[in-house]
Amino acid sequence: MKGFNNGIPLLLLVVSLFYLSILKVEGETYSHSECQKNPQEGLRLSTFDIDVTPPVGSPLAYDVSINKWDLGLRAKGIVLQGAGLPIVLCSIDWLAIGNEGMDEFKRALAAAVGSTPERISVNVLHQHDAPRFDAGAEQILLEAGIDPAIINPTNFDGTFPREALRRLTVAVKSALSSPQPVTHLGIGKAIVDRVASNRNIYGHDGKVRVTRMSTTKDPDIRAEPEGLIDPELSLISFWNENKPVAIMSYYATHPQSYYRTGIPNPDFVGVARFFRQLAVPDALHIHFNGAGGNIAAGKYNDGSHENRLVFAQRLANGMEKAWETTKKKPITAANVSWSVEKVALPPAPYLFKIQEELKLSNELLKKNSGIARKMAWLRRTQTGKTIDISCLSLNDARILHMPGELFVEYQLAAKASRTDLFVTMAAYGDLGMGYIGTSLAYEKGGYEVSERASNVAPEVEGVLMKAINDLLKK
Repeated sequence: MKGFNNGIPLLLLVVSLFYLSILKVEGETYSHSECQKNPQEGLRLSTFDIDVTPPVGSPLAYDVSINKWDLGLRAKGIVLQGAGLPIVLCSIDWLAIGNEGMDEFKRALAAAVGSTPERISVNVLHQHDAPRFDAGAEQILLEAGIDPAIINPTNFDGTFPREALRRLTVAVKSALSSPQPVTHLGIGKAIVDRVASNRNIYGHDGKVRVTRMSTTKDPDIRAEPEGLIDPELSLISFWNENKPVAIMSYYATHPQSYYRTGIPNPDFVGVARFFRQLAVPDALHIHFNGAGGNIAAGKYNDGSHENRLVFAQRLANGMEKAWETTKKKPITAANVSWSVEKVALPPAPYLFKIQEELKLSNELLKKNSGIARKMAWLRRTQTGKTIDISCLSLNDARILHMPGELFVEYQLAAKASRTDLFVTMAAYGDLGMGYIGTSLAYEKGGYEVSERASNVAPEVEGVLMKAINDLLKK
């Protein structure tokens, strides 16, 4: 990292020293009283929304882009100011951002708004006809002399993601020039009908008998019970008096209707979001995927392309009902806080075997480029890197920001632990570790907790549940 330029303006140096003086120990809450620069300004909110669709010919996660769809991929979010250093919440229509890729996003957005990476949350919606960004995996491949742009079966070339991040940083910084006051917070929730179903179907022995993926052709498997899901869609809205400024929705499921088309698209979650943007056009609509690691539309989806519209309408109906039940209450900076727990997630034991094999030969990486992500994740854990679990408190609402393709059990447990609060969750943050099951899930088996999909050990549940409970106690 380059040092400060000797010609740095005195004012910028003073501001930098000021920020350093008010930051507390890593992982602690930056409270309103400790960090607010100008209490008279009150809460302000800026929104940003840019296109992050790769051009034709660019690699997606699994294919090369061959065309464009009616709706492109978006990066949407908010910057909340007035309650300490700025807070950024960003949702992106990409398959994944992980490892050093997530580091790059958080650093860039923090610099753009004058904050710290700990106060930035970036979550993907996990559409599959979309790019991924993992700078750690990219580096592993480069060190092995392998082109990260080759799809084998996964692409890790960071060229387009970094260009998109550059444009996103400019947009986020520009958004700061036009904030709107936040006087009220709205919360609402509703049941979403016939979209989500549990992916795992169990046999008499308690083990996973079959995994019901996003598309399920077999009618007998579709006929199995819906299984454990969280049917609720949560809605949180920011208001300037009677004018909605931003509306954030949360729902737990994989977002696939059909994919591997070679055409970037936001799938049914993006279509539902677009419907609601048309219905309430003056507020920016932002959607987040909850803990949907073991949840998908498989019970209701035989793969027919018409189902994209069907699921979009059902999800949009849930958003509309949650909007109609929204209750507003005044909010001030005193009722806003941001808390972070830094956790070390235990790596899966099988990763060490792969690491030893790669010391002898790079053949594994040549056969399967996806192993680079696993090795990037293991390298991070071995160097002591941690994951931020964060919670935004807004009046009686709590928004948890989680890593990985998280099982729905974590979301349900978080809600059950604080029934006195409005608790919701955005998962699919840092995806370096892949799927995160419960301890029991690793015993029962299934795709999500296999060596192919999950890079953490069963002890992960204890670590994450402690962080969730600690955050919800604050």
